[in-house]
Amino acid sequence: MSRHRLTIVLSQAPGKHPGKRALEESIAAALIMEQGLDVSIVPHLYDLDAAHTGRLFLSSVSGDMVVLSWLYPRAAFWLLDRDGIQGHFGETKLKPPADDADEDESEEEEPKHDGIGAVNPPDRHIYCLDLRDFNAHAPYVEEVRRIAAECRERHAAKQAAKAAAQPTLVELGLPVTNGNGAPAFASEQLLAPPNRRWYPVIDYGRCTNCLECLDFCLFGVYGVDQLDRIFVESQDSCKKGCPACSRVCPANAIMFPDYKTPAIAGADGGAIGGLKIDLSKLFGGGDPLATAVAERDTELVKDGRSAVGMTIGIPKRQADKPQGPKDDLDKLMDDLDALL
Repeated sequence: MSRHRLTIVLSQAPGKHPGKRALEESIAAALIMEQGLDVSIVPHLYDLDAAHTGRLFLSSVSGDMVVLSWLYPRAAFWLLDRDGIQGHFGETKLKPPADDADEDESEEEEPKHDGIGAVNPPDRHIYCLDLRDFNAHAPYVEEVRRIAAECRERHAAKQAAKAAAQPTLVELGLPVTNGNGAPAFASEQLLAPPNRRWYPVIDYGRCTNCLECLDFCLFGVYGVDQLDRIFVESQDSCKKGCPACSRVCPANAIMFPDYKTPAIAGADGGAIGGLKIDLSKLFGGGDPLATAVAERDTELVKDGRSAVGMTIGIPKRQADKPQGPKDDLDKLMDDLDALL
């Protein structure tokens, strides 16, 4: 029986921040000493294009994988899925230390989402850890050890089930492969600096395929695949720094992993009762739809096109929406308005 090895991928932060580099190096140095791990370092996941050796390496890994990056886990997982690096979402027990004021909030369970889901992900798990959660390497090393044990146990159970159901490869006279089957890449190839990129990432665990982003975006970013599912058809047609489509998504399923606002960058939560909450709205940021329209118009004008305002692609759920009874959020907004 082949020994199960776990692939660890450490994705570097963009830029050369000395504190971030030091954390990356200390994690890598500690994990290299662990038994049963294959450790590799690649540049910032979000910037890797299809031809980059780092992306080719990720695509070559067939088994379980842990990805440590400077991104929210949800954003990292669905970014990889978009790039064809698919699997089942690995649940991590590593949680950032909560402030006392946020302790009660952190104990609340993430609401269930009824998205369309990924299409036939392979039978392996991908665990994503956020390098912004701790400034020391020890918590990450301990969590990788826990994940490795979990993966070994799951792998052993699968192997036992296969052995009980059919002859082994050795009995059939076939070669047995070790590890996760990934070919070797030189470190200098993996770490070749990529160009910075900007594009949306769809969380299919939340996406309901309403296609409102397809109607709203006027830059050819979105399309539908052979299964009539929304997908990011032209990543590099997106306008750098513009998150407008994320603001109008009713399911909070569109992420821009490098954006400064957590709800847009892929943090868990971000919606209450189907309405996306952005703290900037509570402190003078205005209505998300109006903000999105203004952002879209700005990019249209930069392209030499005419601004369209509210005349094209306005989400049906928001256009001419009848006034309903006020909920707690409405009352909160009224109270804030009264203070101004």
